[in-house]
Amino acid sequence: MNHPITQRELRNDSGAVLEAVEEGESFIVTRNGTPVAQLNPLKPRAFVTRDELAEIAAEEPALDSAEFFADLDRIVDQDGLLGE
Repeated sequence: MNHPITQRELRNDSGAVLEAVEEGESFIVTRNGTPVAQLNPLKPRAFVTRDELAEIAAEEPALDSAEFFADLDRIVDQDGLLGE
């Protein structure tokens, strides 16, 4: 659940707020009653081993580099995507 907290409360109690975030709580930071930021715990990263990545890549179709770069040249110019 997102707990509202003022900018002043965050400044004065930042240690306690960060401990609460580490324990899984989320906060909406307000300034003059207007929500301006959200503090959430970071999600743990999912690491894939080199062997798992190789297995996943082996299941994908082969990439033709010439075809890939031709497609890329067709849709992107020096300034970004065509048509923007």
